[in-house]
Amino acid sequence: MEKQEIRTFGRRHGKKLSPRKQSLLANVLPAISPKNIKNAGNLILEIGFGNGEHVRDLAIRNPETIIIGAEPFMNGVAALLSAITTESDNKIMDEYKNIRIWPDDVRKMFNELDAKFNEIWVLHPDPWPKAKHEKRRLLNADFLNLLGTKLAPHGQIIIGTDHWEYFDWITDQAKKTALYASFPPLSVIHTRYAKKNMAGTNAPKYIILTNQ
Repeated sequence: MEKQEIRTFGRRHGKKLSPRKQSLLANVLPAISPKNIKNAGNLILEIGFGNGEHVRDLAIRNPETIIIGAEPFMNGVAALLSAITTESDNKIMDEYKNIRIWPDDVRKMFNELDAKFNEIWVLHPDPWPKAKHEKRRLLNADFLNLLGTKLAPHGQIIIGTDHWEYFDWITDQAKKTALYASFPPLSVIHTRYAKKNMAGTNAPKYIILTNQ
């Protein structure tokens, strides 16, 4: 019997979607699936993109790179689709035409997509803070090693969280892998979370993992 993956995320669906968002899921999402991508060497992946703000930022800052966002929460997928399309005709805006969306567990995508990534981003994953839920934490040693096999030469896994106990746990998990860890200063990580910190809010912490 095939081993079933432990679910590392919460709900797949939230509140009922508007007719426009339902239409985007039915008609636009299939057209921007990453399934047919051939590895061209310029790929960036974000795992668990929430509402997709950072995916959009990556797309704008890397116009020649395909940005793949993986997110199992369908309301987040719909929110990103809504943000990258015009309201008048649901066409993808030019600045976002390099975005592809995988609306499911990223591990399923890895089984279907033979590709290597220049960057893999995991920002603010669910910390599952209760001890009984620790097994649901995404960034365990096995998963980090899996991500390491998906990196292009000189590629990076960039992880950020403002849950400091989870950060320490991830750091300990990284020590059990074949990856090399570094801890960059906040100023070199260009995300909306970093901007919040500049405004005096609680700082997220970051770890960068490489396979060489």
